[in-house]
Amino acid sequence: MPLRVNTNIPAINVRRILNINNRDLKTRIERLSSGLRVNRAADDAAGLSISEGMRAELTGLRQAVRNGEQATNLIQTAEGALNEVNAVLIRMRELAVQSASSTVNDDNRESLNAEYVQLINEIDRIGSVTSYNNQALLSGYGNVVSEDALVSTSLASTTTGVIGVQISGATAGTYTFIDDPATEDSEITLGNGVATQTIDIGPALDNDGAAPGNVVATGSSIVANFDRLGIQLTLSGQKGAAGINPATDGYREGDLDALALVIDSGTGGTFQVGPDDGAVHRLEINVANMQASGAVLNLGSSSIAALSGAQSSITSVDLAITRVAQQRGDLGAFQNRLAFNIRANENAVENIQASESAIRDADIAAEVSAFTRAQILVQSGTALLAQANVLPQNALSLLG
Repeated sequence: MPLRVNTNIPAINVRRILNINNRDLKTRIERLSSGLRVNRAADDAAGLSISEGMRAELTGLRQAVRNGEQATNLIQTAEGALNEVNAVLIRMRELAVQSASSTVNDDNRESLNAEYVQLINEIDRIGSVTSYNNQALLSGYGNVVSEDALVSTSLASTTTGVIGVQISGATAGTYTFIDDPATEDSEITLGNGVATQTIDIGPALDNDGAAPGNVVATGSSIVANFDRLGIQLTLSGQKGAAGINPATDGYREGDLDALALVIDSGTGGTFQVGPDDGAVHRLEINVANMQASGAVLNLGSSSIAALSGAQSSITSVDLAITRVAQQRGDLGAFQNRLAFNIRANENAVENIQASESAIRDADIAAEVSAFTRAQILVQSGTALLAQANVLPQNALSLLG
């Protein structure tokens, strides 16, 4: 090897390797101090892109959990108020039963009716003041199916077989059915002039169990799910093979043709319980107007001041108790659904966080080992650089 003074190749080589080791040491110190394997895009470009998406989803899921918990609180507020309404109705029924007996006279009934009317006013007051975050809950919350124009004006119509209607994100308006019996294709179309959806409820056996009759089978029911519109119909089956009238008992193809389903607009009722946009990431709740003077309880004109009025009021209050119980049942079912949703979101948070951690977080054991190696190499490189810088001095011995 030639002996050169002007260019110290060994020193240049050691310095290059020392720079590499210094950069590696710097990286290890940064990872150990931050706890992250990926501190910038250059560390892992693909990993950074994936993990940032996961971080965005995680924040959405965590907020969705909080939304679900707050929605549960909202439902509990409404259900708790309805519990008191139910207690008031039970007291009203007691007064009506007392007034319906000839053991009391009209003067006594006037006294009973005074309390009865006050209780009606109290139900109205509870319906007006029950709120969550300044949103009234019992005077109509969320879009609701109209009680005045629901599939031939009856939720339990014996001429259509519709025994239930649920809405989830459906916009307010009039929805018209196309259910042509002549086609015999088991298809039902529903639209509101803006959006239309056709679904196939599938062939079903008729009552003799032999041939397709485009009816819902005996003893069963079918959910006609217009998911793009946010409307679900429950269609009942035939009531039994003996003495049935297929034209009136249960659903038969064509029963819904040209009928209208009206959804009234309301405020609130939409809960974002998922991390993304879309109907599947939202839940819709609907609470009817539960005031005594409303169409659901319909007690505004009720009175027990007379014997006949007291007798008829028993039936009216019984119906109101049933409807309050049904609404409470719906709220309880929705609350249970929220509980499952919260648990599912929490599970998703845990697993997505684990995946994000595997991408972004530093393995401390591995990083400490790499740091120790880089530290030793830097120290040895520094020492060898000093030795390499001394090598050109060997030329002086030739000059002596």
